[in-house]
Amino acid sequence: MSFFAVLLALILEQIRPLPRDNWVHDGLTLWVDGAGRNFDAGHPHHARVVWAIAVGVPALVAWLVHWVLVSHISLLLALAFDVFVIYLCLGFRQFSHYFTDIREALEQGNEDRARQLLAEWRHLEVADLPRTEVLRHVIEHALLAAHRHVFGVFFCVVVLAALGLGPAGAILYRMAEFCSRYWMVDRRTVAGLSVNEGLRDLAQRLFMWIDYVPVRLTAFGFAVVGNFEEAMAGWRRDAELWHSPNEGILLAAAAGAVGVRLGGSVPHAGRPSGRTTAFAAGVDVNVSQSVGSTPGLPPQIGHLASVAALVWRAVILWMLLLGMLKLSNLLG
Repeated sequence: MSFFAVLLALILEQIRPLPRDNWVHDGLTLWVDGAGRNFDAGHPHHARVVWAIAVGVPALVAWLVHWVLVSHISLLLALAFDVFVIYLCLGFRQFSHYFTDIREALEQGNEDRARQLLAEWRHLEVADLPRTEVLRHVIEHALLAAHRHVFGVFFCVVVLAALGLGPAGAILYRMAEFCSRYWMVDRRTVAGLSVNEGLRDLAQRLFMWIDYVPVRLTAFGFAVVGNFEEAMAGWRRDAELWHSPNEGILLAAAAGAVGVRLGGSVPHAGRPSGRTTAFAAGVDVNVSQSVGSTPGLPPQIGHLASVAALVWRAVILWMLLLGMLKLSNLLG
């Protein structure tokens, strides 16, 4: 069922994507904010309780609904529910329109417009960045967004669905990723509240563990559909250039697969005025910096098309593999 659920969710997301500011974002923000406000008293053990409530409870509810539908009501209703949940957790089109608009602006020679769009997308101060740096940031953020909004959700759904947990994997990944960003915003700057540093660190650490396998599968997929030899060499050689191991593996492999130079300092990120803004805008207040650059050509406008093609080829690759596994299971 997971193959058809993911396939239908991807198609639905392409036909009718959720807008960036929607009731799902607002609902998640209220839920996570409520969990922190009601259960976080600042002690270390409270951080685990808050994270379990914010991330684990929605995933558990999704599994229970899926189980009830499959066991007592209808497989078709269960499939519809799974598609709906995965659709809400995917976000292909929520970042791709920025990528497309920036690409079109650069192709038209309108670099000021491209910088404005990049600043809106990532809340970075990019007014003084040269063209190659603008391109680099667009490529890096697009690759990370593609993983976090598509491939990460995909792999967690497939793994947990194989264990009988239905769409719980999609919610687990999305909520863990969301919390790792959401709690990075200093609550003292937005609401005058105290900050549980343990909660922030725990959310970061647990998401890194949850993303450990998905990010490596995404990087391997980029290698298979791109320049395999250079991607694997970059994975081994350049992943440590980034302070975040997961991001380093993904970006180093993608750089080798496309043959583009990635890495370098990150411009100053503006602090959002509130948590809802931080989530809706997709701000990475904890963007990892790198201590060097990968080998390859300086970013050029043609690399944007290469990156988009790389992502789509990887999506097709993993869907074909999942379809083949499903077919072999049916025939076996």
